[in-house]
Amino acid sequence: MSDAVILYPSSGRGHVVPMVELGKLISKHHPSISITIIILTLPNETTSTNSYIATVSAAAPSINFIHIVASSFEIAQLNNRNLHQAILTLSSSSNVKALVIDYFCNFAVQVSSCLNIPTYYFCAASASALCHLLYCPTIHKNIAESLKDLDILVDAPGTPSIPSKDLPLVMLDRSHRVYQYFINTANQMAKSSGIIVNTFESLGPRAVKAILEGKCTPDESFLPPIYCIGPIVSTSESKEEHECLIWLDSQPSRSVVFLCFGSMGVFSATQLKEMAIGLEKVGLGSCGWCAIHQQIIKPEAFYMQKNEAWKRKTGFVVKLWAPQVAILNHGSVGLFVTHCGWNSILESVCAGVPMLAWPLYAEQKMNRTFLVEGMKMGLKVSESEDGIVSAAELEQRLTEMMKSEKGKEIERRVMAIRACAVEAVNNGGSSRVALAHFVESL
Repeated sequence: MSDAVILYPSSGRGHVVPMVELGKLISKHHPSISITIIILTLPNETTSTNSYIATVSAAAPSINFIHIVASSFEIAQLNNRNLHQAILTLSSSSNVKALVIDYFCNFAVQVSSCLNIPTYYFCAASASALCHLLYCPTIHKNIAESLKDLDILVDAPGTPSIPSKDLPLVMLDRSHRVYQYFINTANQMAKSSGIIVNTFESLGPRAVKAILEGKCTPDESFLPPIYCIGPIVSTSESKEEHECLIWLDSQPSRSVVFLCFGSMGVFSATQLKEMAIGLEKVGLGSCGWCAIHQQIIKPEAFYMQKNEAWKRKTGFVVKLWAPQVAILNHGSVGLFVTHCGWNSILESVCAGVPMLAWPLYAEQKMNRTFLVEGMKMGLKVSESEDGIVSAAELEQRLTEMMKSEKGKEIERRVMAIRACAVEAVNNGGSSRVALAHFVESL
């Protein structure tokens, strides 16, 4: 029987895509290992995720997909019976060497332990975010109150200090069931067979060093191997040329500001108007802008504001999905305004494009701190107390990035890190070596 690895991502494009790309990476460099990916499908799953999987299935028939329909956040626990049966079925024809799970699928450990299958975790976030996750039990032990009742800086080894209000909401309330879930996950990860991280060593060296030295885990006797195998980004976008790429062809080199806020980013009409005004003011100078937004509330406020820019051909708006990787790698794009999802940050790094950090939810405010203060590859966009980024704030940050010496310094650093990313995934690079070590551990 052939050796097999089962990948088990959480639901949602931001988790599915990097896990599938991991499967493609293993299959490419170690074709003797068969890859099966179990997909949890929610009723409201975006069509973009479905079309992405269909594209991968057509291009990589050696990767097997099993779909399980789920219905809630606790999908992994609720579907353990289905997972157990799927693994038993695969075991009848393959030698299952490992189960690689997303950290949102921690309940799956109950199944892998029962079947005596080594469990690895896949972290689709930065090494700094992993530091914080592994350090959660220590923070829980050292701080008796819920962080929602405090206004403090929270420290984790190897990372910049994070304002408590910038942590994910579920980590602020000790009584929340999801809070305890993350504490349990962190403890379980520390006892696992290994942790695979979608990053490369030189992107977060302090964080990687802190994890390897056991500073993030409460019991240093539990220190799983860490495999930094990134950056892995999607290479399965549609080959059909999008109209925005044709528009970009007509723009000067590095002149376009690209705005995109992920698959779950939504804005109020008030925020869209402020955004449009800020872009208009900057657009009157020497830059164009390309606003790509996946889901928009009351978009008319934005489109009415952009009419004049459209006539001057300084702006372009895409209402739905756009090929982000292709856009970032287009020669006319010089700046990325991002919600700070880790996949988007990696795609920008790989393209050598500096960033303005405009986080919206989940761990994105943490990522802003890592990006701006730790990696020094972007500038912070600040919101008011009511959560609105004003037109003036957006205009100032765009101008600072495009015209100041600090902006030029950030651009030089991003290009240097891009070269490190290329080196990491080449033959003999740190990420390629880490991938080989993971396969050897099986």
